[in-house]
Amino acid sequence: MIMNKIAVLTSGGDAPGMNAAIRAVVRATVYHKKRIMGVQYGYQGLIDDQIVELNARSVKNIINRGGTFLKSYRSKDFMEKEGRQKAFETLKKHKIDGLVVIGGDGSLTGADIFEKEFGFPCIGIPGTIDNDIYGTHYALGFDTAVNTVIDAIDKIRDTASSHSRLFFIEVMGRDAGFIALYSGIAGGAEAILIPEMLNEEEKLLKKLKMSKARKKTSNLVVVAEGDQSGGAYELARRVGNRLPGYEIKVTILGHIQRGGSPTYFDRVLGSRMGVEAAEALLAGKSNVMVGIKNNKMIHTPLEKTIKLNPEMNRELLRIAEICSI
Repeated sequence: MIMNKIAVLTSGGDAPGMNAAIRAVVRATVYHKKRIMGVQYGYQGLIDDQIVELNARSVKNIINRGGTFLKSYRSKDFMEKEGRQKAFETLKKHKIDGLVVIGGDGSLTGADIFEKEFGFPCIGIPGTIDNDIYGTHYALGFDTAVNTVIDAIDKIRDTASSHSRLFFIEVMGRDAGFIALYSGIAGGAEAILIPEMLNEEEKLLKKLKMSKARKKTSNLVVVAEGDQSGGAYELARRVGNRLPGYEIKVTILGHIQRGGSPTYFDRVLGSRMGVEAAEALLAGKSNVMVGIKNNKMIHTPLEKTIKLNPEMNRELLRIAEICSI
């Protein structure tokens, strides 16, 4: 199928680097003398016909901005066959031949279902700070989010040291502990609790008792929001009951992890993924997600990215254990 006009959208939770990817998709398409459309508000924008034509100047001065200038949305309508039918009709109305979808697991699942139902060519770009997408070492936004968390950890450590406090810092990661693991190591946390590791609470208590015996003046524990402990507040309550000698504080970092200007890494990654996705779609490829492994662009079938889970780096877990003594 000859691709004369393609579209790009961002869906689900926003992530730093999405704008860099949009910019690259747009400019790569223009570079190859094809037309490019921007879909506002994700899949809902397809249903509601919120589509605008873009050019190389439409995406100027956005590479340094967080969020997504096309806006994003979690569309319940697109989860229904009727909504997807409307989206398909909108694409045909605008004579769009292919679609680039930037988002996380839910967004890529939508692209996979849409392509299978209507035979409409789709290519995905992983955009999620949780980094929980199979088929890539890094998703857009992860590096920026980790750097945001590290900055917060460094600031909290100043207070923890000044008052000899035990801080529980909760970070995003409902189903995956990548942010907690990477930021915990980089921030020098005494313990890291993530969904992938079971029965860590007793180990944490033992470590805190040892710290107390060594007269360690402050401790930082990084907790992924999806950890089996029930979250930082609940974990802090239980630890406080069993170790009453600690002055315990809790910090929930929340949505500040999603915002902010993307790091150089996310800007470069977004640019690479955007060009790769646009050129792959224009070349007739579809139903794959663009990813990066060993610093090379790769393609993984969408069906595989949404069915499989990325593996946690066990060596990093070992390093975290060694460096926290």
